[in-house]
Amino acid sequence: MVDFPPRRKPSRKGSMADVPKDLLDQIKELERLFSVDQAKLKEVTEHFVKELEKGLSVEGGSIPMNPTWVMGYPDGYETGTFLALDMGGTNLRVCEIVLPEEKGEFEIIQSKYRMPDELKAGDSEELWEYIADCLQQFIEYHHEVEDLEQMDSKLPLGFTFSFPATQDYIDHGVLQRWTKGFDISGVEGKDVAPLFEAALEKRKLPVRLSALINDTTGTLIASHYTDDTMQIGCIFGTGCNAAYMENCGSVPKIAHYKLPPDMPIAINCEYGAFDNELVVLPRTPFDVIIDNDSPRPGQQAFEKMIAGLYLGELFRLVLVDLHDNKCGLFDGQDMSKLRRAYSLDASFLSFIEEDPFENLSETGELFAKELSLNASKPELELCRRLAELIGTRAARLSACGVAAICKKKNIESCHVGADGSVFNKYPHFKARGAQALREILDWPEGKRDPVSIRAAEDGSGVGAALIAALTIKRVKAGNLAGIKNTEGMI
Repeated sequence: MVDFPPRRKPSRKGSMADVPKDLLDQIKELERLFSVDQAKLKEVTEHFVKELEKGLSVEGGSIPMNPTWVMGYPDGYETGTFLALDMGGTNLRVCEIVLPEEKGEFEIIQSKYRMPDELKAGDSEELWEYIADCLQQFIEYHHEVEDLEQMDSKLPLGFTFSFPATQDYIDHGVLQRWTKGFDISGVEGKDVAPLFEAALEKRKLPVRLSALINDTTGTLIASHYTDDTMQIGCIFGTGCNAAYMENCGSVPKIAHYKLPPDMPIAINCEYGAFDNELVVLPRTPFDVIIDNDSPRPGQQAFEKMIAGLYLGELFRLVLVDLHDNKCGLFDGQDMSKLRRAYSLDASFLSFIEEDPFENLSETGELFAKELSLNASKPELELCRRLAELIGTRAARLSACGVAAICKKKNIESCHVGADGSVFNKYPHFKARGAQALREILDWPEGKRDPVSIRAAEDGSGVGAALIAALTIKRVKAGNLAGIKNTEGMI
C-alpha cells in the first residue's frame, strides 16, 4: 500500500511563461516519451484481449488468468460470522464480519498489524508464525476467552493472499511468484494453505481455512454484493489487477473438470504480467531501468508502468537523468537524497499535482524538506509537468485492462468496482481513466458513460468473508467443484 497525504483543494493550472527554452525542450521530450494517444490505447487494448484469451487456454500465456473456484455471485442473503485475513504489501489486517439476515448488509470489526520489512525477505516459517500470532491476538481480544480450545466451534476464515497463486481448489493455492517487494525463499511453487494451517494448529486456534482468495476477486464479490451491476473488480494500488466472472465453457484449461459450460467461475487475471514480451507497451528508457533493477526483471511489465510502487521511482529516475545528462536540473546542489532508489513514492507525485499555488510554493517546500533541494520556479514547473505525465500515463494505461475485459465479454454497460491507494487517493486518476475508456470504446460525446469505474466495497475483508460463506453454501448444496477439504465445513 502507498501512503498518501490527506486530499486538498483542487490544484491550479501550471504556467510555462517563465520557463527557459532548455527546460521547455526537455518538457516537450518528456511529453513525447510519456504521452499515450488514442491509437496506442486501442492497440494496447486489442493485444490485451488476445492475451486474456491466451491465458485461459491450455497452453497459457503471460497473463495467468487463474480460476478461483468462486462459482458465482452472492445473492445478498448469506448469513453467519466469518473471519477474514488480509495479507497485503504493508499491513496485515484481521477482520470479523457478521452477515445479518438483511440483504446486502454486513457488520465488521478489524485490527491492523504492521508487516515488518524484515519478514518480507526472511524465513517462510517466521512469516506464518507472525500471521498466526496476529490472528491469536485478535481472537483473544474480541472474544474475551481464556482458553481458545474451549470455543464452541471453529470460525470459518477467508484468507486474502494477494499474490499470484495457482488454485486447483478454493481452499488451497500454490504461490507462483512473490510480488509487492516480497522475496521469501522456500514458498514459491509451494501450497501456502498447509504452511498457514500448520501455524494455526501449533497454537490450537479455533479457525478453519474455508477459502484462499485474491484481493481482486474479493473486490469483485464484495462490490457485487452491494451493487449487482458490478461485473469487474480492479485493484490500482501498490500493484494492479482485475477479476471478472467467466463461463466454465470459455476456460479450456479447466475443461477436464467437465463442469457445465454455462456455470460461472471468477477469474483472477493477474494482468500485471500483461505484455512481458514487450509487443505493444510504450516503454521509456526509465521503464527499462526499473525493470532491470527490480527483483524480477522481465516480469510484471504492465504493473511496472502503472502501479503505485513504481510511479515515484519513475519520477526520481527522470530527475536524476535531467541533472546528470540533460539540462543540469538542480545544478550545483547535493543530489545524494534523490539518488537513493525508491526514496520517493506515489504520494510525492500526488502532493505535487495537488499544489494549489501559482508559484508552486508547497512543491518547493516539499523538495527542500524531503530532498534538501532548492528548486527554482522553472524547475518546479518541469517537476509539476513530469508528475502529471507519469500520473496520466498510469491512469490511461490502466483503462486498457478494463476495456479489454469489456470487449472480451461483450459488456456494453456495467459498473467496475475499483480499490487501491492509487485509485482512491491519486488526484485525477479516476477522471483520466474514464477519459481513456471513452477514447478506447468510442462512446458518443455528451452521454453518460455506459461503463463506470466506481469505489469498490472492502474486497479483502468483506469479500473474503463472503467467499467463505459462498464456499460453505456450495458444500451444503453438494456442489464440491474445486473444494478440497469439506470436513468440518458444515
